[in-house]
Amino acid sequence: MMKVLGLIGLLVLAGCSTTGDCCGGGGSSKGVMRHVVLFKFKDGATPEQVKAVEEKFRALKSRIPEIQELEWGTNVSPEKHAQGFTHCFFLTFKDAAGRDAYLPHPAHKEFGASLGPVLDKVLVVDYVSKD
Repeated sequence: MMKVLGLIGLLVLAGCSTTGDCCGGGGSSKGVMRHVVLFKFKDGATPEQVKAVEEKFRALKSRIPEIQELEWGTNVSPEKHAQGFTHCFFLTFKDAAGRDAYLPHPAHKEFGASLGPVLDKVLVVDYVSKD
């Protein structure tokens, strides 16, 4: 797990050093801001609890106007490298300012506070889309 997180960190830092588009700067890129969220649920999480999280996350699009697009799905990779992460939520914002408005938004904070009983781990990667 640490190797994967380290690799992701290196990739993000490499992008920062060559583009200046990360760390909240937004740079001059014409791409959109992507926010990728991966969830690993606790072993004791029930299907009903997981479904409730899915529904609450999906509802954020109607509650937070800065979210341009939200799609999600569950892992179907045959590669067996998911390390227990089962759910991916993929959000699109116009720019870093949209993402920055989303993070402290009360609906997002409320959603995050509800995850404690069922969520084991979360992995978040933000990037500015490139051609």
